[in-house]
Amino acid sequence: MSLTRVPRPRRFLTCAPRYFDVRYAINPWMREDTEVDTDLARAQWETLIRAYRDHGHRVESIEPVAGLPDMVFAANSAVVLEGRVFGSRFHAPQRRPEQLAYERWFKAAGFDVHPPESVCEGEGDLIPAGPYILAGSGFRTTRAAHQEVQEFFGVPTISLLLVDPYFYHLDTALFVLDDRNIAYYPEAFSPGSREVLERLYPDALIATRDDAMAFGLNAVSDGRNVFVTPQATGLIDQLTDRGYVPVPVDMSELHKAGGSIKCCTQEIR
Repeated sequence: MSLTRVPRPRRFLTCAPRYFDVRYAINPWMREDTEVDTDLARAQWETLIRAYRDHGHRVESIEPVAGLPDMVFAANSAVVLEGRVFGSRFHAPQRRPEQLAYERWFKAAGFDVHPPESVCEGEGDLIPAGPYILAGSGFRTTRAAHQEVQEFFGVPTISLLLVDPYFYHLDTALFVLDDRNIAYYPEAFSPGSREVLERLYPDALIATRDDAMAFGLNAVSDGRNVFVTPQATGLIDQLTDRGYVPVPVDMSELHKAGGSIKCCTQEIR
């Protein structure tokens, strides 16, 4: 099926992996004895930034902070919608210092930042999707945070329960293709949450476990171009069949910490 899809320019906040490392284990992908090639991580990250800019997107960067190896995963820092910033409160104590660094950046950029009362990990678990915010819980962000987000933005927030620890954040199991549709891996969700997604998105792109485990769903779409890990070959074929344009970007060194393209990308709406 060939469709003409129209991209929408985006504004992204990112953080270079200058201090990226695997020093602790807070998800199943992380091993404390993992060797990290910082130069390769930086090169892969720079390739992603070039790809965004080559496709017309605005990319800004926050200064990395020594001692915060996961600060590269900018998506976890906040949710930004209609110029309003709902901040983060990390589950893992190792990541909590990131909250202040990102809060300072947003304030310097002219935003007010709402600090959440509940555990909440930004766009890792809270994904604006057309008229909704899709909200994950089960491993990190709490259901109470979903209620906070709905009250703050006034946008219907759809709670989804994650059940597979390899997909500990919603953005590892689902991404938004455009204002009307998504791609996701059903087995990452509870039965009731799968039914909700089937009702909301009957034409969704369904990923295999192999493509999900390759971080294929930790992708970014501008409505036409989909920045996706090249290891997710089946997903890439499906995207092409649906009229999207895959833009493969290898982030394999970042996979060692449980993150990929979307984890490194905070969208400022």
